[in-house]
Amino acid sequence: MAPSLEAPQNNKQLEGGEITTEDISARSNGHEMNQKKYRVTIVGSGNWGSVAAKLIASNTLKLSSFHDEVRMWVFEETLQTGEKLTDIINQTNENVKYLPGIKLGKNVVADPDLERAVKDANMLVFVTPHQFMEGICKRLVGKIKGDAQAISLIKGMEVKMEGPRMISSLINEQLGVNCCVLMGANIANEIAVEKFSEATIGYREDEEVAQRWVRLFSTPYFLVSAVQDVEGVELCGTLKNVVAIAAGFVDGLEMGNNTKAAIMRIGLKEMKAFSKLMFPSVKDSTFFESCGVADLITTCLGGRNRKVAEAFARTGGKRSFNELEAELLQGQKLQGVSTAREVYEVLNQRGWQELFPLFRTVHEICIGRLPPSAIVQHSGSATKFSVAGRL
Repeated sequence: MAPSLEAPQNNKQLEGGEITTEDISARSNGHEMNQKKYRVTIVGSGNWGSVAAKLIASNTLKLSSFHDEVRMWVFEETLQTGEKLTDIINQTNENVKYLPGIKLGKNVVADPDLERAVKDANMLVFVTPHQFMEGICKRLVGKIKGDAQAISLIKGMEVKMEGPRMISSLINEQLGVNCCVLMGANIANEIAVEKFSEATIGYREDEEVAQRWVRLFSTPYFLVSAVQDVEGVELCGTLKNVVAIAAGFVDGLEMGNNTKAAIMRIGLKEMKAFSKLMFPSVKDSTFFESCGVADLITTCLGGRNRKVAEAFARTGGKRSFNELEAELLQGQKLQGVSTAREVYEVLNQRGWQELFPLFRTVHEICIGRLPPSAIVQHSGSATKFSVAGRL
């Protein structure tokens, strides 16, 4: 049974002395201790999930509208020492496999039981590889509180015969909860050591809920803003991983910074065009938020997708992405390769292949149909990038 940790609430102070609308309302009624308190559970415990736990745990101790304890669902693993990962996290306050050397906060409780972890939560943070989300949602149907709100930090989409579906929509439809998204120029290990970073929250209608998420994630070194554009924010976070794969090919082939800049520019244009074709409501301004151009830049300069794609190109495509992922990422999962496949399926379904040569070529390289050098030229064609440039 996972331990329970709940510290007294009456000594909490708001960060920077700020008073929230929830606090003002409660205090004006003379019932501060009776105000509604929100309980947070993080579904996922990888590199980014552990960093999210650290951010959130630092704030629940300071904000009187949240319970101190932050429960984190951990997919149980047995470490080489023979110990369980959840036991080590609870004993050392550190995810020694996915975020070694970083203390998460003593109010973070790791729980290997998914249903128990979410049982009392009314704020659910989803941060797992996107390919696992359908199974997780099926396990949670009927198991979460009726007043729960959700936020997805997950990059990716689900593609079936009936068409594509964003992860936030999957959560909303299967669990019946409102789901915001958080994306941005966020390399997890840099945030873990408190280097300054930004992020964007996308919401649909309820700005008050969005601002509650802003308060939960914001710290002096992690600046969060909210925009009313769930699909735009989420697609930026999803599609930039495909462009990062392309950037990694360029690095692996030592094509230089000019070529990499061209790839990033064309990639951004394809990201924008694809997003607006999928969802006409997507706002142009979203691409200038942290979730847009900033995330694209940082992911193409660093991050796991660029890193593994570089190694793939250096071997001439002779080693598979699965093999390289296992060797280079210590249990973390790539998103760009599977997202490239999902985007390719959408292009096929809708007859858009000729409109998105970069997206198409990334997938064809990933599956071995084309060599890595095809990222700049395929079958002697000089028109690939000029077509993309007109999107």
